[in-house]
Amino acid sequence: MPQPPDDIDAVAVRTWCSLALEALGRDREEIDAINVYPVADGDTGTNLYLTVESAAAAVEAVFTAHETVERASAPALADAVRAMAHGALIGARGNSGTILAQLLRGMAEVLGAPAGDDDHAELLRASLRRAAESAYQAVAHPVEGTVLTVATAAADAAAGAGPGCTAVARAAYEGARTALDATPGQLAVLGRAGVVDAGGRGLVDILATLVGALSGQVPASGGRVSAPVLPPHFADDCPAEGGPAFEVIYLLEADDEAVARLRTRLDGLGDSLVVVGGDGLWNVHVHVDDAGAAVEAGIDAGRPYRIRITHFGSVVARPREQAQRAVVAVVPGEGLAGLCTEAGATTVLARPGELPASGELVDAIRRAHAREVVLLPNDAELRHTAAAAAEQARAEGVRVALIPTRAAVQGIAALAVHEPERRFDEDVVAMTAAAGATRYAELAVAERQSWTSAGICQAGDVLGLIDGDVAVIGADLATTAESVLQRMLAAGGELVTLVLADDAPPDVAERLEAFVRDGHLAVDTVVYPGGRQAAPLLIGVE
Repeated sequence: MPQPPDDIDAVAVRTWCSLALEALGRDREEIDAINVYPVADGDTGTNLYLTVESAAAAVEAVFTAHETVERASAPALADAVRAMAHGALIGARGNSGTILAQLLRGMAEVLGAPAGDDDHAELLRASLRRAAESAYQAVAHPVEGTVLTVATAAADAAAGAGPGCTAVARAAYEGARTALDATPGQLAVLGRAGVVDAGGRGLVDILATLVGALSGQVPASGGRVSAPVLPPHFADDCPAEGGPAFEVIYLLEADDEAVARLRTRLDGLGDSLVVVGGDGLWNVHVHVDDAGAAVEAGIDAGRPYRIRITHFGSVVARPREQAQRAVVAVVPGEGLAGLCTEAGATTVLARPGELPASGELVDAIRRAHAREVVLLPNDAELRHTAAAAAEQARAEGVRVALIPTRAAVQGIAALAVHEPERRFDEDVVAMTAAAGATRYAELAVAERQSWTSAGICQAGDVLGLIDGDVAVIGADLATTAESVLQRMLAAGGELVTLVLADDAPPDVAERLEAFVRDGHLAVDTVVYPGGRQAAPLLIGVE
């Protein structure tokens, strides 16, 4: 790596994200193994990795967008750090990932604000201080001997560092290492297990790679510390018994006042409450016995989505028996998620404009806990991401078949013919054939005037896309959908699948069923609720 200048800019942020992702990928299992607080669920390293992966992807997106406009220059520092913080926020996983997202947001609030000839070393010092302070504020009941302590020590050490960004980062790293070694003496559960705090251990990795991004060389020891490894099956005896039964995490769109009320309400329901974010978008994490009440509190506060509920009972129990085969499917809405789950698939929910990262797909493959996995990406844009996830899972010993489904209705068709009792290759061939025999369409609403393959559309027009290309431009959903169906059924078909979003007009399903019935007697129609999905209507014709 060429020696970079002793300064922090967008390129340094990009390099930092890349190095941090590499370090956490290398040390993930080690960090998972020492995870005993607040719950011994053995996933801190994985959660930190997935959070940083989301941050890195957001930074890469900024560079890609900038290169299309100004090929010779890099984005501004403010754009890069804000993207990093936003990516971490929307991709934060678990208690550790949620706190890391707030640490990065705190840094972005300082590094992303100024312009001109500011002293970047001073800004870096201030950003580390703001990061530690904002993380403490995000946790309902801060505990010493955790990543919070390590972050504060890093900020304290940085405050007394010599001139230059590299000196500040190196001091923060060394201060964090020293604080990490002291965590077993601060938190009893760590002392009993003979380990350092797992979240703090991950933060040391991240600070080590910040040094590397600024100096060109990651400290020789990286983030490694001389800490004992958690004894096998320690989680079976961990004093997490008697604690809340569920971990609940969701993204939330809400204003500041509603979030303040939500914090009070969730604090009364459970523990390990962390609420991070701002400017209308938040990431909520809490451990509770009543998961439904935690979700309902979010609904009362605003719009929760990407809801994840984990039962800790499955964490502390002995490992469940590995299944022979499973299906992992990416779905665009809660309705299809429920449908696919009922059919036995492990699902990954995709939000419009924020497709899942490869780490999320790998995590889903691990959750499926099977020797053989069929992966259905159900989106053409996920082709490379899904391929990367499949390769990583194969490296972990899982036999993975990637079926290149380009739409959710193709995934439904594939799942409908899935038979786990068949030989793996035969099952994959049958599912691939079913997906390939399904033409797909979706109805969307144009956001602005633009040229399409069907002509010029105006803002508010309904677009009918068949196999990814605009084929019909109409004024209302039902009429445009009829035109799309007429074109698709002209080539034949036996089954029409309709997936309607929650906000689709209530009479659309009946009207389209009647349209198919009246014009194509031999064709059956099935209708599924899609929940909150980007497209008001998805169509499949088999």
